[in-house]
Amino acid sequence: QVDLVQSGGGLVQVGGSLRLSCAASGRTSNMYAVGWFRQAPEKERELVAHINWSEGTTFYKDSVKGRFTISTDNAKTMIYLQMNNLQPEDTADYYCTADVGGPSMIPFTYWGQGSQVTVSS
Repeated sequence: QVDLVQSGGGLVQVGGSLRLSCAASGRTSNMYAVGWFRQAPEKERELVAHINWSEGTTFYKDSVKGRFTISTDNAKTMIYLQMNNLQPEDTADYYCTADVGGPSMIPFTYWGQGSQVTVSS
């Protein structure tokens, strides 16, 4: 069991910045990847950024490359999404995720409660 508690988000003007935080607790030693998804009104949920430590890969959605940065603290219990130069199309509910797995474990993804980000023009 991994619990994810998000903070951050809010209202920002075009071109502004926000940082989303996600605190992970529980069996974090079984985490092998973390990420951020978003879902805008009447749109499908989409992956924004993802780090997979087991594969050594980092992914960014094309539209956020160069503007968003996913990171963690050294203990990998805090997950961040730094969002710069925000645009109206970034308006969405953002969710952090943690993928857990290991020997004799069925991989599972845990989700945070969501953070609303609104970019006003």
